[in-house]
Amino acid sequence: MGQQRNDTMRGASRRSFLKTTVIGGAAATLAPVCPALGAAREIATPEPSADIKSFELDEMTISDLQDGMNSGKFTARSLVEKYTARIDEIDKHGPAINSIIELNPDALSIADTLDQERKAKGPRGPLHGVPVLIKDNIDTADGMMTTAGSLALLGSKPAKDSFVAEKLRAAGAVILGKTNLSEWANIRSSHSTSGWSGRGGLTRSPYALDRNPCGSSSGSGAGVSANLCAAAIGTETDGSIVCPSSSNGIAGIKPTVGLVSRSGIIPISHSQDGAGPMCRTVRDASILLGALTGVDPRDSATSGSQGKSFTDYAQFCDPKGLKGARIGVARKYFGFNDAVDALMEQSLDAMRKQGATLIDPADIETLGKFDESELLVFMYELRADLNAYLAGLGPNSPVRALKDIIDFNDRNRQKEMPYFGQDLFLKAEAKGPLTEKAYLDALEKNHQLARTEGIDATMDKYHLDAMVAPTGGPAWLTDLVNGDHVAGGSSNAAAVAGYPNINVTAGFISGLPVGISFFGRAWSEPTLIRLAFSFEQATKARQSPRFLSTIGAG
Repeated sequence: MGQQRNDTMRGASRRSFLKTTVIGGAAATLAPVCPALGAAREIATPEPSADIKSFELDEMTISDLQDGMNSGKFTARSLVEKYTARIDEIDKHGPAINSIIELNPDALSIADTLDQERKAKGPRGPLHGVPVLIKDNIDTADGMMTTAGSLALLGSKPAKDSFVAEKLRAAGAVILGKTNLSEWANIRSSHSTSGWSGRGGLTRSPYALDRNPCGSSSGSGAGVSANLCAAAIGTETDGSIVCPSSSNGIAGIKPTVGLVSRSGIIPISHSQDGAGPMCRTVRDASILLGALTGVDPRDSATSGSQGKSFTDYAQFCDPKGLKGARIGVARKYFGFNDAVDALMEQSLDAMRKQGATLIDPADIETLGKFDESELLVFMYELRADLNAYLAGLGPNSPVRALKDIIDFNDRNRQKEMPYFGQDLFLKAEAKGPLTEKAYLDALEKNHQLARTEGIDATMDKYHLDAMVAPTGGPAWLTDLVNGDHVAGGSSNAAAVAGYPNINVTAGFISGLPVGISFFGRAWSEPTLIRLAFSFEQATKARQSPRFLSTIGAG
């Protein structure tokens, strides 16, 4: 659940962990996508973007779709049909974004049931009948697999829904399918290419097809931005919601650890993992977040959300929310790109014009001091948490432990490791139990430096409501030979602390979106949503993707 992993490995500012077969073009072809266990997936040359037609549902919000269903213009079935046809048109053909790894064979029947329920009883809520995509590391007890993009888990169909899937179904959402991701949420290798998995192949940026959509929730980010669904779910350990949200020009909310249950999600690190909404607008992300909250006996961290969570976060979307706010500018996260810095200055000016008071600089003095301990915690928790997840799949699971995955990858090197290896898996497998002093000391160090002496201390010192920083830079050129080329970003403090972080599009550089992050204390989602929504409404920076073959073309 992380994004680009090279940053901490190099001591930089952020740790980021982080082709399917043709899906038929209409409702009758909602079949699972499962490539054969053969040679490494070839990266096909995309077709010209000039052939792309306008789409009836482009940029429609959750409220727009709900209004359409209430008026009779749409039904849940027609929405499933329209999005499925669009997926065939531009995700599997045309520009071939390749953001979706599998479609739900039950989507039409679920939509029909929800349409009947709407007629009989009215909608359950704002998500009733709305198609949603979820990342392929989130369990669904249905006709779809949950594989984390790995060929080692082909055929794995968990017996029980994840809590996230349960909540989506209860809200009346239609789980349309699963999105591609950086395999194993980008925790397999320190030299990986984000957006690539052995099962799903390579996901592309819908803004420029030769650019990287960022990981590990690459498919969720690209799919939402390309209008292949109304909303999507991603997961993050460090950067994997906010970076693909930034690179794909959407809003993404990485919640406080424990606000959304992780049960039934293929793990990396129980101290940092989390699932959250990825949508084209802050309001849509807020609506989706409210549907996901709740205490789950299967995830003890959710007990901390009791009395601190909401089922309606859209209530905090105040267009005047920046007025009177005190916002700290985390300047140590700046300086990796001159154009990004210039865009951030425009963003800060927009906040001032909306009545915010900026404390600049308001730096986290402990930055850079928990990079190595973060990685050490990941290695210990990955082994323990992944082994526990795999054991829970039961005797029919194709692999039962991390060691089995390592062995599978070695046996299937041409299919699973054509571009990068599994050095992080090997390091994790070498670790001992979570009772070891090295692990306990590193975890305590993380929390002390990122929470107590980090975000909390900075916000106390300057009496802040939130902090801001550039989420990252423009999408880099995808490079399967050398791996990711990550310049900088700001996800690590909130990630290590387990605190919330919201990305909003700040603007564009050479046609590529760049986001700004609002982050703060534990359980401060209402405040962050208020600020992020106000900024979004003041700037209205999002632009629909153009599916260019490269920057400067078309």
